[in-house]
Amino acid sequence: MKKTKQLFASATLVTLGLQSAHADYALNLMQGVTKVSNDIYDLHMLILWVCVFIGIAVFGTMFYSMYHHRKSRGHQAANFHENTTVEIIWTIIPTIILVAMAIPATKTMIELDNVQNSDMSIKVTGKQWYWDYEYLGTGVHFESHLDAASEKAHRDGSDPHGVPHYLLNVDRPLVVPVGKKIRFVFTSADVIHSWWVPDLGWKKDANPGFINEAWTSVDKPGTYRGQCTELCGRDHGFMPIVVIAMEQNDYDNWVKTTLAKQEEKPDLSDLSREQLMANGAAVYLKNCVSCHQIDGAGAPGDYPALRGSAKVNAGVDPLIGFLQAGTSKMPSFAKLKDNELAAVITYIRNAPELGNKVGDEIQPKAITPVYDDDDK
Repeated sequence: MKKTKQLFASATLVTLGLQSAHADYALNLMQGVTKVSNDIYDLHMLILWVCVFIGIAVFGTMFYSMYHHRKSRGHQAANFHENTTVEIIWTIIPTIILVAMAIPATKTMIELDNVQNSDMSIKVTGKQWYWDYEYLGTGVHFESHLDAASEKAHRDGSDPHGVPHYLLNVDRPLVVPVGKKIRFVFTSADVIHSWWVPDLGWKKDANPGFINEAWTSVDKPGTYRGQCTELCGRDHGFMPIVVIAMEQNDYDNWVKTTLAKQEEKPDLSDLSREQLMANGAAVYLKNCVSCHQIDGAGAPGDYPALRGSAKVNAGVDPLIGFLQAGTSKMPSFAKLKDNELAAVITYIRNAPELGNKVGDEIQPKAITPVYDDDDK
């Protein structure tokens, strides 16, 4: 009796919990905001109700037969073997059902792979642990990283509940126009990733050395969130995806603004120590913290510690060359603008949280294309 009461109380609490979290919990597929996602949803519901009908028919017949033909009513088990008519019936009917289900399923699968007649193409490259987006033929090209607030909360152990869209927000979202057929080309620069935005209705693997394709056409403006769904390393859970769908005029303005920003030359004027450290911390959180950790301790055997590192605390020019050239394990940071590179070098050499205190300030004008061949 006591166990029954406990079970009843637990079920009540679970029910109340599910009701209170209804916005974040559902038992069915979401319909999404694209034609493909709605077609998948409709196919799912069709197959679901076919299975429900079959289940009711089969188990209903089974339970009816067991109840009305039980031994207590005087029924005796029949002794027979084989029935050609029955075998033909239970072979033909399932075949018809399977063919009927295969027709809409095949139509949807063909629709998913039809990237022809696209209005634009976007190349998506997965990298540990962020996404690289290139709008083919337009010149728009940028990286999308986990936003600084989520990164900081994750790394320093602070309460994530105060961070909007924790681990599902980025610094630079993918922007697309509504009502246009958009072709995606997927690949990877390192390991297998998987690009997934539930509202679009599909996900696609990004494999190194291979190209996968998919397409979408978003029906209405909005912000749609997703994440990598392939176990791509220890920070797999920290490379989200944000897609913002805009009306065509707003999208065109975004493209113009983005291209203008890409063409801007970095500001190489001298900065105060406080500015260098603040800018360096932001660059460090975006590019370095995944491997070297928030405290610069690194990961023994995999990623060297920055705390007390001879390379970090030695001469500036060799360090600049090392970061620009990269190694087999560490990517080249030549992609950083001179002001970003100057700021992050100042930060790793002087940040108290990293345990280094060289005492210098590296200004953007000090960054030159210096390469240290011994460190490659």
